[in-house]
Amino acid sequence: MLPADLITALDAVAATPRLLVTSDFDGTLAPIVNNPADARALPAGSAAVLNLAELPDTFVALVSGRALEVLRALSGMPASVQLVGSHGAEFDDGFTQTVDGVLLARIVDSLTEIASRYPGVKVETKPASVALHVRNASADDGEAALAAARRAGTAWPAETTEGKAVLEFAVITTSKGSAIDLLRERDGATAVVYLGDDVTDEKAFARLRDGDVGVKVGPGPSAARYRIDSPEDVAEALAYLAARRAG
Repeated sequence: MLPADLITALDAVAATPRLLVTSDFDGTLAPIVNNPADARALPAGSAAVLNLAELPDTFVALVSGRALEVLRALSGMPASVQLVGSHGAEFDDGFTQTVDGVLLARIVDSLTEIASRYPGVKVETKPASVALHVRNASADDGEAALAAARRAGTAWPAETTEGKAVLEFAVITTSKGSAIDLLRERDGATAVVYLGDDVTDEKAFARLRDGDVGVKVGPGPSAARYRIDSPEDVAEALAYLAARRAG
């Protein structure tokens, strides 16, 4: 059951003239899995997203750290749902900044060498960033790999983002908060709902305004005003919002 304060907030935001509903993907719509390529949104969550996208004056977007093409493949969302990858920097019409390919290749090489030393550590290369994943490594190996990556990163003019069992280096400036601002302006939204579970989602929560609804999924400190426990709760919240919005 959803918290009473969140239900009240969803009731209020459902009545806004032009609503933008935004969500992270991994850990929010999709449960966290050991193999990132296996991540899929819960069916109930996907259905709620699609229902919202079909409503008048209602806009829906997924804002993810995934590369845009990967997000498109894993989410399976149609064109009615806006997709933004690379932590808010990658839109359908390209990146918001120029990607430094030479620096990107340098980071890939260094992180690949680090990963080769520790079983279970993986490197994910994206169009504008490189991520070191330690979810499948032992605790000691994972921390050693992250520490090595942090040391290497001091020599790179890259933006560093720490998430859950992952350290990512971007060769452009990324911000889910900036993406929320752009989407709000593009859609003429009078209110925004954002759901997310990770450290990178805090930049989005920080950009929310009076009348918006930020929902933190899972434990940990957050700027979000509301909190739920799991992707199952996300599906319930989105379905509730869709029903209220539909009248």
